[in-house]
Amino acid sequence: MTRDELYDFWRFEEAFPFSGWDFGHLDGRWEGEPLPWDFYTEVQRRLRRTDQLLEVDTGGDFLLSLRHPYENTAVTETWGPDAEDYRNMLAPLGIRVEECDAAEEPLPFAENAFDIAISRRGEYRHDELFRVLRPGGLFLTEQVGGRNNALLARRLLPDYRPPYPHHHLSADCEAFAEAGFELLDAKEYFPKLRFYDTGALVYYAHMIDWEFPGFSVDRCLPELFALERELSERGYVESMEHRYLIVARKPAK
Repeated sequence: MTRDELYDFWRFEEAFPFSGWDFGHLDGRWEGEPLPWDFYTEVQRRLRRTDQLLEVDTGGDFLLSLRHPYENTAVTETWGPDAEDYRNMLAPLGIRVEECDAAEEPLPFAENAFDIAISRRGEYRHDELFRVLRPGGLFLTEQVGGRNNALLARRLLPDYRPPYPHHHLSADCEAFAEAGFELLDAKEYFPKLRFYDTGALVYYAHMIDWEFPGFSVDRCLPELFALERELSERGYVESMEHRYLIVARKPAK
């Protein structure tokens, strides 16, 4: 493509609509390295059908994939419109749905209410998780760490500063220990993420604006042209993601 054609291509991708956390527009245009663990498997091998289950900051689809008895399941959601959507989707099944900012507010449940709680990329208060879990209860989480896409963001945004520098495994483990939990498992990994055209990168950076603060095609033109040259030589532009897994237990006594 000529420079003008590339510019028009990038502006098209920047304006392309995005909804429902659906990245289908990038099918075949990017590839992520698999994690050395599977969160679904980590939950399923610990979850008994008689357990009272809480999902903090629900994702809806993941919860339903567990096929846990609905009458033994409750969820929280932070954002009002999403909470209403999940209430319409999950409550008719018998799942309890509560709107709650779990990172800031007390959870709207009684003490010792749950056998197991999970959160896939959601936010939470460690003390509140400890309160609502029964003695011996488990909490499992898979998180996006603060270094997610940071290397690529620095290449696009010379004045980039990580928005969540303290969000990483060791800090979260320390907070769980301070809240009284026993740590059963803790893993951290930095998988590669490859983009096979720079338009896919533009679309992604525009959508994930909290990881690429201030990004726009017009602002980042020199950097985009440099990445286009790299892609023509290597066949891809690479980013580095950041994930970690924690399994914590409330002591039985």
